[in-house]
Amino acid sequence: MIPIAKPQISNEEIRAVTDVLKSGMLAQGKIVEKLEQEFASYIGVKYAIATNSGTSALHTALAAVGITKGDEIITTDFSFVASATCALMQNAKPVFCDIDPTTYNISTEDIEKKISKKTKAILPVHLYGQSCDMDTITEIARDHDLWVVEDACQAHGAEYRGKKVGAIGDVGVFSFYPTKNMTTGEGGIVTTNDEKIAERAKMFRSHGQSKQYVHEFLGFNYRMTNIAAAIGLAQLGHLDERNKRRQENATFLVEKLHNVAGIICPSVNPNGVHVFHQFTIRIEDEFPLSRDGLCNHLKEKGVGFGIHYPTPIHKQPLFKKLGYTDDHVDCPIAAEMSKRVLSLPVHPQLTADDLRFIVQTIHNVVREEQWMSA
Repeated sequence: MIPIAKPQISNEEIRAVTDVLKSGMLAQGKIVEKLEQEFASYIGVKYAIATNSGTSALHTALAAVGITKGDEIITTDFSFVASATCALMQNAKPVFCDIDPTTYNISTEDIEKKISKKTKAILPVHLYGQSCDMDTITEIARDHDLWVVEDACQAHGAEYRGKKVGAIGDVGVFSFYPTKNMTTGEGGIVTTNDEKIAERAKMFRSHGQSKQYVHEFLGFNYRMTNIAAAIGLAQLGHLDERNKRRQENATFLVEKLHNVAGIICPSVNPNGVHVFHQFTIRIEDEFPLSRDGLCNHLKEKGVGFGIHYPTPIHKQPLFKKLGYTDDHVDCPIAAEMSKRVLSLPVHPQLTADDLRFIVQTIHNVVREEQWMSA
């Protein structure tokens, strides 16, 4: 079986974790601080605040910029649910935008339409490892005095006009879940150049604590452990080379699949650097099989796949219960893409044989259809 994702853990990570375990300093400490410093330097910001998940990092970021009850947060309808539920965690309301049909990132035209007097922030998601149109988003935010909170949970090392994502808006957020381009086992991090935001984020992740046993406001235990940070430090040192491998794998897949009728390969914005957290194709009607049919074929042949994402966020049961309906949320492109997208393996541990087999498996569908109809 060729997996859709495969965390790359070496003896370096194992030794780093062992060293922490032997030290006895397992909770948040100097190893976490080192990861924060090195990740901030890598992204190109002054501050980084580590947390225990990407979701907690999103929550922390919104709390740090002051999002509160009654506020509205504009985000995409086409992402993992945490991109929206982080607003609910602050008693705020997510307002959903449609997507660009080429990049699947948030539609900047739709952002303008969704702004109201209650809007306090735009939360763009750099989906699949490619930056959103940040020039337009930051311009809209300036015009309307809004925060920009970048959800870069899938975009470690991605760039926009020579600047790393997570360093463009007011705040950036990354996830270190095992399937991401780098991992800490489970974890996240908040990035910013704003000292006040950084300080509030540090307090929020530790029960609103300004100093030991002095709690200024409601916070949570979102701290990262030294164990997780030790893994992250080793991973960060290999991030660029592993991203390069993802890009090379993506280039091969595009080269071999772009001429297959009914398959739309990912596009790369010339203004950015795509790090291919996912390699997501789109299945059009010209392809011999439906999306589900191709999924079944890949499964039979031992090729892993993913559907990112099968349901627009506003259609999730949670949001239906909150009163979100198609009458109130107009995101037809997201709805259509959810029926057509399919992610193929692109991770760094794929071999040349793996890549050829993935391509051959898809081409064989077309050949079999041509043979059957001959």
